[in-house]
Amino acid sequence: MKEYDFLIVGSGLYGAVFAREMSNLGKKCLVIDKRSHTGGNIYCENKEGINVHKYGPHIFHTNDKKIWDYVNSYVEFNNFIYSPLANYKGNLYNLPFNMNTFYQLWNIKSPVEVLEKIKNQVETAGFIQPSNLEEQAINMVGKDIYEILIKGYTEKQWGRKAIDLPSFIIKRLPVRLTFDNNYFNDKYQGIPVGGYNKLIDGLLAGIEVRTGIDFLENRAELSRLADCIVYTGKLDEFYNYRFGHLQYRSLRFEHEYMNHPNYQGVSVINFTEKTIPYTRIIEHKHFEFGKQPGTVITKEYPQEWKPGMEAYYPINDAANSKKLKQYNELVKNEPNVIFGGRLAEYKYYDMHQVIASALTKTKALKETF
Repeated sequence: MKEYDFLIVGSGLYGAVFAREMSNLGKKCLVIDKRSHTGGNIYCENKEGINVHKYGPHIFHTNDKKIWDYVNSYVEFNNFIYSPLANYKGNLYNLPFNMNTFYQLWNIKSPVEVLEKIKNQVETAGFIQPSNLEEQAINMVGKDIYEILIKGYTEKQWGRKAIDLPSFIIKRLPVRLTFDNNYFNDKYQGIPVGGYNKLIDGLLAGIEVRTGIDFLENRAELSRLADCIVYTGKLDEFYNYRFGHLQYRSLRFEHEYMNHPNYQGVSVINFTEKTIPYTRIIEHKHFEFGKQPGTVITKEYPQEWKPGMEAYYPINDAANSKKLKQYNELVKNEPNVIFGGRLAEYKYYDMHQVIASALTKTKALKETF
């Protein structure tokens, strides 16, 4: 008989939700994390009373009422609406692309005229079946918006030319013919009151957690502690890079405290010129409508991932998809290991999708007990 039913590697959303659900069933869980804190990339660091999103901004949004009710059962969410701006050569534009954006670009107030303008630019470009991100973007919004608001930002973010990126990356970007600056189309949206640590603390309440422990450095010893391992780390690292590295984009953050109450008046401004090295500036206090005397801003610099760096965005191109398929064949031979979450599945997940994935897995397990 082993000491724990589940050893959960990683205390981000997938690991925390999994641990909560199994603990509620009376299963004994141990959660470990190699970082010095819990919460994974949604961890918030308090600076002068401001909850700083240490690993980039996270805005919770979903259309799934069950998921919304689930997170709200652990922490109250505020009514924050994500309405970022874009800065191009000093001019500001509303995001996502909507009638405010089109008016700012073209001085056009009519949705009919906007459609005609975009149609003319698309016809001039002549892309019938877009084969890459550049062609897909122009096909969606025309050349002006692509050149001013998409091209530079996207090429910085991914470190590749837009013509070398797959078209599906841009398809999730909202385009509206209304004066609506809400970035997301989802029905439910907000930020935990008091920050995301409150959500993680609620999920992990009463569960044994150890931080500063690297599973892969102590694999044999730690594996003996539990009947089943739930692994949320990098999939290729679990297998010691047998088929080579899966590629990611990484990020570098520069945080700065300022001794005045308001820097930019909005939570996020994207900088779409390629010559500006960072992609956006985040002002964290606006996520929670803060009234603190000072403010904290963060400049976000995208960079190519190398071993030892944090992995943020999987690069789902043909070469990486081939490697992923090889690793997933190995996964099939691991009856006592559950792989879940963004890194273990090598999949870009929004927060509500991670939670849904963990709940789906735990529900399936419940039926076997």
